[in-house]
Amino acid sequence: MKKDLKVAIVCDWLTGIGGAERVVLELHKLYPKAPIYTSQYDPKAIDWFVDADVRTLWLQHLPKSLKKFLPLLRAIAFSRLDLSSYDLVISSSGAEAKAVHTGKNTTHICYCHAPTHYYWMRYNDYLKHPGFGKLDWLARIGLKVLVGPLRKMDYKAAQRPDFLIANSNFTKSQIKKYYGRDCEVIYPPVDIKRFSNLDKKLVRNGFVVVGRQTPYKKIDLAVISATKLNLPLTVIGNGPKHRYLMSIAGPTVKFITNASDRDVAKYIVSAEASIFPGIDDFGIVAVEALAAGTPVIAFHGGGATDYIVEGINGLFFDKQTADWLSVAMKSFKSAQFDSLKVAKSAEKFDTSEFRKNMLDLINKKLAEPMKDSI
Repeated sequence: MKKDLKVAIVCDWLTGIGGAERVVLELHKLYPKAPIYTSQYDPKAIDWFVDADVRTLWLQHLPKSLKKFLPLLRAIAFSRLDLSSYDLVISSSGAEAKAVHTGKNTTHICYCHAPTHYYWMRYNDYLKHPGFGKLDWLARIGLKVLVGPLRKMDYKAAQRPDFLIANSNFTKSQIKKYYGRDCEVIYPPVDIKRFSNLDKKLVRNGFVVVGRQTPYKKIDLAVISATKLNLPLTVIGNGPKHRYLMSIAGPTVKFITNASDRDVAKYIVSAEASIFPGIDDFGIVAVEALAAGTPVIAFHGGGATDYIVEGINGLFFDKQTADWLSVAMKSFKSAQFDSLKVAKSAEKFDTSEFRKNMLDLINKKLAEPMKDSI
């Protein structure tokens, strides 16, 4: 590998804190001098990149209210971003950033969080809940009309990287299904050390569910089940379904909307189990629960199948309904699980493992022949 390797990092956007942003942060730590190209950046919402060379596209200057809802313009902007002067381009993308243009002398490795949700796996979910408020009806029409050409554009963009990396075996299968490409799996970075000093042997009580309250997270299943069984449940987070969740909750359900990272960790470590009822590409919040020594009751699908071992660090329920989750919650016995063994099962997802695995793969791929540029 060249000692003076010229590297660029690309991501869809940097406007909040989530799993995709944690990947970009770890890539930045690997290549601190590499510029980070992104469609938009809000340093007030995410302060991890104050020492980084963040370079935004022209979308940065559009009104804030428009930025999130312009995937077509993002696709155009990234596809016209020429990074052919770099030796190595690493894109972290679950949307349009993978479309950047690179030349025959550039190795482009894409860490793919998922095939773009609003075109593929979650198209019907976005059609039901576009997120435009009173203009949802207009967004639905636009999505129905444009989804055909947008899927073609997204498929073509997915052929541009020389190599693809998936964040889970579930995502690997989705990439094969929608993009027709093979890839390797490297699990995303999880801040395991955040939970290392917590007392995992304390007395635990009740259940917890953590996450953004959107339809596909299926947090309503946990609320309905806890209410039906009269079991204590702490719901941590906020989102468009928050009012609905409160309206269906019984007296045993408590909502926390403004918890700090430290508070979240304390709530998780004091729970008997964490509920993970959605289908996620990976599911960092579930692995964080494991790191806290807290078993996870998860729907049997998505990324959870990569880290939940039935009876060792959690339980599965097989149908995504409140009735099936209720059965799992009712049958759950905290005494069955050793909190230290549960925490041990999360160690392979630590940030240090991600960096090591990425470097190993990057060095390997730099030595391989590249695809013809598209």
